[in-house]
Amino acid sequence: MTNQTSESKQDVSSTTDNIVLGMGCFWGAEKRMGGFSGVIDVESGYAGGDDAKAGYQDVLNLERALRTGKAAGRNHAEVVKVTFDPGQVPLERVLARFWESHNPTQGDRQGNDIGSNYRSAIYYHDEAQKTLALATRKLYQQALAAAGFGEITTEILPLRNYITAEEYHQDYLEKNPDGYCGLGGTGVKYLASGQIVPDETSHKPGGKPTEVLDGKNLNPGRQLVIFESENCEFCAQFSRDILDHWQADISMIRTLHTAPPAGWALDKPLFAAPTIVLFEQGKEVARYTGYNGEKENFWQWLGFQMLSPEQQKIAFQQGTERPFTASNLDEKRPGRFVDPITGATLFLSKTKFNSGTGWPSFFEPIEDAVTYHEDNSSYMQRIEVRSASSGIHLGHVFDDGPPPSHKRYCINGNVLKFIPD
Repeated sequence: MTNQTSESKQDVSSTTDNIVLGMGCFWGAEKRMGGFSGVIDVESGYAGGDDAKAGYQDVLNLERALRTGKAAGRNHAEVVKVTFDPGQVPLERVLARFWESHNPTQGDRQGNDIGSNYRSAIYYHDEAQKTLALATRKLYQQALAAAGFGEITTEILPLRNYITAEEYHQDYLEKNPDGYCGLGGTGVKYLASGQIVPDETSHKPGGKPTEVLDGKNLNPGRQLVIFESENCEFCAQFSRDILDHWQADISMIRTLHTAPPAGWALDKPLFAAPTIVLFEQGKEVARYTGYNGEKENFWQWLGFQMLSPEQQKIAFQQGTERPFTASNLDEKRPGRFVDPITGATLFLSKTKFNSGTGWPSFFEPIEDAVTYHEDNSSYMQRIEVRSASSGIHLGHVFDDGPPPSHKRYCINGNVLKFIPD
């Protein structure tokens, strides 16, 4: 992100805040932290060391000397100074981006970059920032531990000796698109404070305890349970995005209690809401923890539980079934063809025709049911068709179909479920 001048920074200082973060090489850190709304400026620099006038070569030379025992003292970390508008993006969200964008458990290292100058760090300028930094570290540690990672090594200290890095380091990856960036996150989501699940002693408004579901009243074969909490904004978003449009061919139930249905078993305790758990024969077989609006990720998770390996290859790896092998190739009954994961209708049987190609073919989808994407794989230029509801690969569309559209939607039948009228 292009740095602002000193004058322009002064103009917005009354409505902005900033925090200094170390997450390995500042080239990649600058790119990661500058990529969302509300962040006004990201500047590469050095901080946390003893020398108040150090530059890039000074930091490298001191690190070599420290590692060989030829010097003492404390070196700077490569950092970024993130200036943001709290009215557009709260500090917690900035810190969430920080935690997710690198591996904070590696000590004096990030990726292939080794040394104390690549340490993970949060340098705060007031007590409010310190308090939130410590709170977010605690939350992210819970998520990392659940995913099998070790202890966070991030140092959280008052800002000391911040130095702006040399001009050629600013916006480095923007100037050098092929430049090195060894930064990579753990893949573990930060779960905001509003997602933390209350313990089993929590009560509904009015003082009545939440009720445990009775496993005898649920589907013993395959049952989804959505564990929510009161006043949870992420639960509300999950409801709006997913549950309010539920058509999937799998039983689903919601609960405000953190215990599993009576007679059933969870693999481990819940620590975030919403958590979606798939039970089979009363035992947990898979879970999806937390939700921040990533609909396609959720449907992919569910798809891996519902689809066969052959279907998964088509749906998630853009595979193609062998011609004349789809069970519904010759299906002619009145009805509809739906997404096998979400249950959303994709095509009506009245738009199906025999193209002779060996794949189910349609001349028109349901309005807004599919999306279109350029596909230049296999040395061809084609238009890929995906399900709008789940994002899975369906097939391709060509311009050699019958009237009235003259389109041929060549679709893999094994990722279509037929429901007769």
